[in-house]
Amino acid sequence: MRAAPAPPRGLLAADPISDFDAGPPRVSFEFFPPKTAEMEERLWAAVKRLEPLRPRFVSVTYGAGGSTRERTHATVHRIRQETPLEPAAHLTCVAATRDEIDAVARDYWAAGIRHIVALRGDPPGGLGTGYTPHPDGYPYAADLVAGLRKVADFEISVAAYPETHPSARSPGHDLDNLKQKLDAGANRAITQFFFDVDV
Repeated sequence: MRAAPAPPRGLLAADPISDFDAGPPRVSFEFFPPKTAEMEERLWAAVKRLEPLRPRFVSVTYGAGGSTRERTHATVHRIRQETPLEPAAHLTCVAATRDEIDAVARDYWAAGIRHIVALRGDPPGGLGTGYTPHPDGYPYAADLVAGLRKVADFEISVAAYPETHPSARSPGHDLDNLKQKLDAGANRAITQFFFDVDV
């Protein structure tokens, strides 16, 4: 059994995800890496405005096919260096070898980034184009989680889906996939509240 990770800087030790008497639920905020200098200014204004809400963590996404990879890395590093927030870096299996992903993970660890959101990722053309694993990469999120566990003792979040993943064959298949990610070593699963407001 793995020991619980130390609480992130500036956060309470109780974690409402696992301790239901810890107070009101804590949420996370998800940021998209900025594409322009103007968008970067707007992002940092939003970060400063959200900071007093003390989210459990803030994550920074990858674009489809890893298209924002470098901007994601830069934004995560800046959050770590310039705020008390706990950054969680999205890391995907798409368009990268295992060695490349492991190198990014080692860089995050060296920079003091301890939380990764491990995802399969969307194919470069979007979900409708079908997913094909990189021949030298981690095929799926469960494989990525297992690989990250070999790199360092990260806090790892994985995706769950309020209304099954679009590629899932069935709700049962979706739950089996989630269990594989947790069995591989993920600390928790995170999700949006819903995709379809009517549901």
